[in-house]
Amino acid sequence: MDFRRVPQAVALALLLTSGIASANQALVFQTDFGLKDGAVSAMKGVAFGVDRTLPLYDLTHEIPAYNIWEGAYRLYQTLNYWPKGTVFVSVVDPGVGTDRQSVVLKTKSGHYIVSPDNGTLTLVAEHFGIEAVRKIDEQTNRLKGSEKSYTFHGRDVYAYTGARLASGSISYEQVGPLLAANVVQVPYQPAVAEADGTLKGTIPILDVQYGNVWTNIDDVLLSKAGINKGDTACIKIREGAVVKYEGKAPYVSSFGDVAEGQPLVYLNSLLQVSIALNMESFAAQHQVSSGANWHVSLKKCNAT
Repeated sequence: MDFRRVPQAVALALLLTSGIASANQALVFQTDFGLKDGAVSAMKGVAFGVDRTLPLYDLTHEIPAYNIWEGAYRLYQTLNYWPKGTVFVSVVDPGVGTDRQSVVLKTKSGHYIVSPDNGTLTLVAEHFGIEAVRKIDEQTNRLKGSEKSYTFHGRDVYAYTGARLASGSISYEQVGPLLAANVVQVPYQPAVAEADGTLKGTIPILDVQYGNVWTNIDDVLLSKAGINKGDTACIKIREGAVVKYEGKAPYVSSFGDVAEGQPLVYLNSLLQVSIALNMESFAAQHQVSSGANWHVSLKKCNAT
């Protein structure tokens, strides 16, 4: 059938029911490029050129410039909510053009991440497991005519390879040679519970719109430390060895459980401990930021 001769909506329905488009997986883009210029559009144009039926989506393009850690966290935050087979293209690549590896990681959950192996894969590897890692063979998986370009691998290698994989134009095995099942790791403080009931962890990210402070300490550890709803938590936040905040806050269900401007401890949408001010920015008021060098500790205030 010539799909050009039928209305667009009918053609799409026929494509979906005929099985022609059934091999396609979602292709999700993340970068630190922003949207001020044409870089993201160029990547999507390359993907569209591979297959015009590919569903293209954005995770975010507002990763702070060169912030590999935040790129790692946004992948971890998002991946679990996309179906098996989804292909992510993540480009936070301050080492573009150097000898860092360009890879496609397949997680044990069946997701694919096309990315430089520069620490971006730290958290998805840890939380979703590594099924395999393959080096991108640029002899076959590189946009034709881009061979002299050394500073836009997001367009020339990653978007092109991701689109070919998501469209079924290549299999995962055709990405390139198999590597050891490990990736470059960004070191950080994992969430732990100490014998005296103190919980320690990292501030991996801020809830940037509202200034809430998210930690990697989950609800299981919170219960293990004996901190229950209504208890008061003693909190200490450090940047490296420097204490940036020390105070107390009640552990409650939501923001409205405390007066406007007052601090609270709550579980965010990932069921991880977070610290906030109701209707104000905790991060701005206390000059708190995020990253692998930001540490938090808390315990029940009346615990011995």
